[in-house]
Amino acid sequence: MFVQVIQGGVSDAAALKAALERWKTELAPGAAGWLGSTGGVTDDGKFIALVRFESVDAARRNSERPEQAAWWNDVSSLFSDVVFHDCAEVETHRAGGSDSAGFVQVIQGRVTDMPRMRALSREMDEKFGDFRPDVIGGITALHGDGGFTDSVYFVSEAEARAGESQEVPAELREVWDASTALMEDVSYFDLRDPWMMSP
Repeated sequence: MFVQVIQGGVSDAAALKAALERWKTELAPGAAGWLGSTGGVTDDGKFIALVRFESVDAARRNSERPEQAAWWNDVSSLFSDVVFHDCAEVETHRAGGSDSAGFVQVIQGRVTDMPRMRALSREMDEKFGDFRPDVIGGITALHGDGGFTDSVYFVSEAEARAGESQEVPAELREVWDASTALMEDVSYFDLRDPWMMSP
């Protein structure tokens, strides 16, 4: 899987959502290799999306389509300070992404020891299922420079908040603390109205 992360300030969230719905209707049928996307706008007007493709080649072919370029030319005026991260290395957790999620939290930051973080992530996937049933799954897109974008899919925001307020059990505390210690420059994007698209 290949993921392109798109983010930036948005001047008109409703107009952007309408443009994305138009993309799904008019352009998605010709986007070979497109697997879906998760995005949304935070309460303070920040847009972020993870757009999934089968491969980097599929993503490139899509971006090279004239109709894609025309669509982006129209939509780009809605953004300020837009940033792209092309992520050739992607990991999924539990059930991965889910269009049924009622709340999505996107986490960005940097990892100081990626091999160690991968091992800890596998351990957390194995151990945290019973502790956090509110978590459906997740997708981690690695930027290639130590940065990452992690999307976590929850049943609902209420259940997510209840889950995160729980004390981490002693048997899970070591792996939790170890993984947290490897992350720096962490930012959170709460998508209370997640915009999901799938073929």
